[in-house]
Amino acid sequence: MRRSTRARRSSGNARSKRLLAVVGTLAVFGGIVAVTQISSAQDRRTTTRAASASCVPASPGATAPNGQGSTTRTWQNGRWVRSHWGDGQMSPAECQQTNAGGAGAGTPTVACPDVRGRLPQVPDRARAEVDRTLALLESQIADANRRLAAEGRNGGDFINNAILRPLADKRTAALNRIATAIGRVAQRPQGLDQLAQCALTDTPGNNGGQNGGNNGGQNGGNNGGQNGGNNGGGNNNGGGQNNGGGNGLNVLAKDCSDSQLQAHDGFQNGNRCVSTAFGEVGAAANNPSLLITQFPNQVRRNQPFTLRVTTKNLVRDRFLAAGQGGYYLESSLLNGEGLVRGHFHTACRMLGSNRQPPNPQDVPAFFVATEDGRGGNQPDDVLIQIPGLAQSGVAQCAVWAGDGSHRIPMMERANQTPAIDVVRIRVN
Repeated sequence: MRRSTRARRSSGNARSKRLLAVVGTLAVFGGIVAVTQISSAQDRRTTTRAASASCVPASPGATAPNGQGSTTRTWQNGRWVRSHWGDGQMSPAECQQTNAGGAGAGTPTVACPDVRGRLPQVPDRARAEVDRTLALLESQIADANRRLAAEGRNGGDFINNAILRPLADKRTAALNRIATAIGRVAQRPQGLDQLAQCALTDTPGNNGGQNGGNNGGQNGGNNGGQNGGNNGGGNNNGGGQNNGGGNGLNVLAKDCSDSQLQAHDGFQNGNRCVSTAFGEVGAAANNPSLLITQFPNQVRRNQPFTLRVTTKNLVRDRFLAAGQGGYYLESSLLNGEGLVRGHFHTACRMLGSNRQPPNPQDVPAFFVATEDGRGGNQPDDVLIQIPGLAQSGVAQCAVWAGDGSHRIPMMERANQTPAIDVVRIRVN
């Protein structure tokens, strides 16, 4: 019995020594694999510099109700809706769980190519089956991550043979199911099977984290910093916009080259200068718009209630967690139809006066960012579940669109109204 135990330990050590070689191979493959666009703190535990440094108390209103994780999911109208509490800020419990392996330890997680973003327009008659299969793909990744967390230390051979290869087989079957469902009523999409293979990300010692790894080196691989990474050494400065001039205006600055402030690094800090290029702006008819289409006029204290938010021209598929360094980090992006890719925010704060503006630095009583992979050029509804407000008075509940890094989406003209709506609710 002792000999058998020693043999297993020896085998485990040998497999552990081969882990680096396997991870290196996967990293090469990962160069041609697009990391899944939607991150979930439950499905994809991410170790960041901020989280690994220390576990600090979360700000009021920054974490999910009932002690849930920084990201929760609900099933609405045939798709998963992700609620990012505190823009991805970890609660102390999550931070401690992430750091349970010791300083600098990270748990490998699965990175798979995005499927939803590669699909053509899904016909209505195929949407239900496609949505079910997309949800299945997500659950497959979640299952693989749970097994990695439990058994990932068994070594690279185990990860490859027992987790990654079976996952690729399952994804191949699911992708074929999607292609068949669409092919019954429209042209069958080609090349989906190329999205079956997955790799590892957030492995111990990768030093990439969310900024340098998942975001494709937008932060210069966490070495070049925001100015050198996302801006390519200042792609907004090579002669500048506006034909290298200021259009005859007295322009004071167009970049951070003369700023005395510290460079912004993607985390939520003020007194910084942001060099991230503004990015892509759509045509006026394609600019995002939204409206709170259903809300209560009054509620009791701590009474749960719902806001119905209807968006248009906002593809809700990009969310770079601000609490993990994704704030003002990514340039604004449009999809193939010229629509903004991003998400939207919901916040409720209590008003102390109807005549004096509230303090801008105060943390709201409720805040969440929402993405679900849906949204397009037609009105589309999302339900926001608010667990209740503890204070009596008048609550100001607002929703506003954001691009992948949380900026209000740009508009073609200056006289357009941004994608924002506000209601007031009496809390008794």
